Amino acid sequence: MRPRVDRWAPIVEGAFRLQAIAVYVFLFLPIAVVVVFSFNNTERLAAVWQGFSLKWYQRALADQNVQNTLRTNLSIALANAVLATAFGTMAALGLQRVPRRVRVVFDALTYVSVIIPEIVIALATLVLFRTFSDTVNPVLATLAAAGQRAPVVRLGEWSIILAHVLFNLSLVLLLVRARLAGMDRTLVDASYDLFATPWRTFRQITFPQLLPAIVAGFLLSFTFSFDDYVISSFVSGSQTTLPLFVFSQTRQGVTPLTNAIAALMLLVTFTVLVIGQWLLSRQARRTGARGTAPIGLMAE
Repeated sequence: MRPRVDRWAPIVEGAFRLQAIAVYVFLFLPIAVVVVFSFNNTERLAAVWQGFSLKWYQRALADQNVQNTLRTNLSIALANAVLATAFGTMAALGLQRVPRRVRVVFDALTYVSVIIPEIVIALATLVLFRTFSDTVNPVLATLAAAGQRAPVVRLGEWSIILAHVLFNLSLVLLLVRARLAGMDRTLVDASYDLFATPWRTFRQITFPQLLPAIVAGFLLSFTFSFDDYVISSFVSGSQTTLPLFVFSQTRQGVTPLTNAIAALMLLVTFTVLVIGQWLLSRQARRTGARGTAPIGLMAE
């Protein structure tokens, strides 16, 4: 008997391909428009093409406010990524060694912290930091010597870093926990059978297998912190980050300068991702692993 020919298969497959193309166009076309019009040679109307020019990048890089906010953004994102990755990795390793009932409770709390709206986390951290400062400042004023000005705890760069760490720690924890769940435990058991110390087992067996997840968590923490607006707007105080600066500029209308700053932020994010992918590829070549990448870890 001849195999039955499905006449609808090419039509369904073509429809799925068109739908996939439409989704990618919907996601990336606005970003492409922002980047293209950042080279627009005009003085005011960003949506009217007047020719190619690099003057807006020169103005953006020469602007003192942009330089200061960019440095602040990089320092906040880097500090947040280091702290969130360190604490998230330690929490994942610690939860692996607790009883199942305790681990289930902490897993539920971790998932809740991820699905809670970002604005709720921003409001909660603002209340926490305000309560902390209102409690500590009178104590500092009492402890200050007579005739000397007492230090005052105010919202600023430290509060942004801590708020971002609270938000990103759960992401790192989930990534590392997923890697731990799929890790080959026989290598760890063999290391203990060969009388290796716990530290040496972690350094030579556990850490190399967790490294892709740790790098992925670091990259996600950095990019989320670098591009964050909602949490930063609540807990920044008088401190200004680059997303806050861009939003303040858009109140007067979108200009080519605003597009150039957004394109620079995109460039920084892509640079970090490329460096992370290069580190993962290098680690994969050294260990003989296959296709290790942050996207694959997220899919797990």
